[in-house]
Amino acid sequence: MYYPYSWLKTLGRLTLYFLLVILLGLYLDGLPVTLTIATLLLLALHYWNLYRLNRWLWHSKKMTPPKARGVWEQIYEGIYYLQRRNRNKRKELGALVKRFREGAEALPDAAVVVDADGCISWCNRLARIELGLCWPEDAGRRIDNLIRHPQFVEFFHQGEFSYPIEVTSPTNIEKILEYRIMPYGDKHLLLVARDVTRVTQLEEMRKDFVANVSHELRTPLTVLNGYLEMFNADMTAYPPAFMGKAFTEMTAQTRRMQSLIEQLLILSRIEASAERVYEKIVDVPTLLSAIKIEARTLNQEKQHKIEFTVDSGLRVFGIETELRSAFSNLIFNAIHYTPANGVIQVGWRLDKKRAEFFVQDNGEGIAERHLSRLTERFYRVDKARSRKTGGSGLGLAIVKHVLTHHNSKLEIDSEVGQGSRFSFHFSPELTVVDSHASNQN
Repeated sequence: MYYPYSWLKTLGRLTLYFLLVILLGLYLDGLPVTLTIATLLLLALHYWNLYRLNRWLWHSKKMTPPKARGVWEQIYEGIYYLQRRNRNKRKELGALVKRFREGAEALPDAAVVVDADGCISWCNRLARIELGLCWPEDAGRRIDNLIRHPQFVEFFHQGEFSYPIEVTSPTNIEKILEYRIMPYGDKHLLLVARDVTRVTQLEEMRKDFVANVSHELRTPLTVLNGYLEMFNADMTAYPPAFMGKAFTEMTAQTRRMQSLIEQLLILSRIEASAERVYEKIVDVPTLLSAIKIEARTLNQEKQHKIEFTVDSGLRVFGIETELRSAFSNLIFNAIHYTPANGVIQVGWRLDKKRAEFFVQDNGEGIAERHLSRLTERFYRVDKARSRKTGGSGLGLAIVKHVLTHHNSKLEIDSEVGQGSRFSFHFSPELTVVDSHASNQN
């Protein structure tokens, strides 16, 4: 504990010092000289202590003050006490700021603090994911130079923030973000962005679902209804071979409808999902190991050569069930649509700080005119072949929606007669690298 120094005690010591000097001067019969020398010695002592104080404050790495006596001891101890008190206050303030940032990181929305000049002071992790901001690289940069959508720029500059706006995400054109700006403090602004894609697309999803189901179920139901009408007349009038073919066809159409409904349910569940991709880490190598076993079972008929190259130390933030659907759809599509005895390469690797997944085959390839529509629901390059293989036309639509949810997009490179390559990347913010476990399987 620091106790303030008594200036009466200091004055008493100074009075005693000069009294002794005066007595010595009178004794030596040289009072002026003695007083001058004594005063100079006192000044020298104080200047020496000032020098030591300056050295301690600006050059010394020691936290404890130099040893001294008298008033300088109290000055050193007082400064040391203030330093410790300020250091404790800084720790408390640092802990408070840390708790604030941890709370802001846990927000379900992207949050950005902007100063009076429109420059970024701070942003949370979700802002880096949804808005494409980089921290701390973008600190001090104007927010309207990083989010350049004309509607947002106009909203930001007009200064009227009583209502929110909905604008396309700067990192994913498939997402719609709702921006809110709230002034606070000394001309600071808090920008909050929320993903409202699911809300804005809900009605459209319902309409598409009904229309697509009605269209896709019409054909198998027509086939079943036709056969049932024939059997209703007289089943004994038809030969066994025809009956066997009829039952085989009805079974196939029933399975097709069941697969279609399952795929539609998966797609609807993904579109309506409210899970946040940045809360859980997905062990992709383990996930691919399970899919690899399923792929071998599916590959028994066509006997493809399937090569898996997996970085065992590479994982991502995401939703495991959705990523499993995306990975398996791409791998199983390659098995279904590549001619027998083909070569399929599956890769999971780190590419420029981003996790990359790809499936490459040496199949027939896809004409360029089809590439832009492959992820549409029920779109098929070859409808006859899709019916033969049991394809529903929903696999790539599921992949597209999974990747949209994870701020990624499907990249397709294909050439007729040269095969196809389907790939996608995860942003560095979602990529988790374990350098100790990283190797190729």
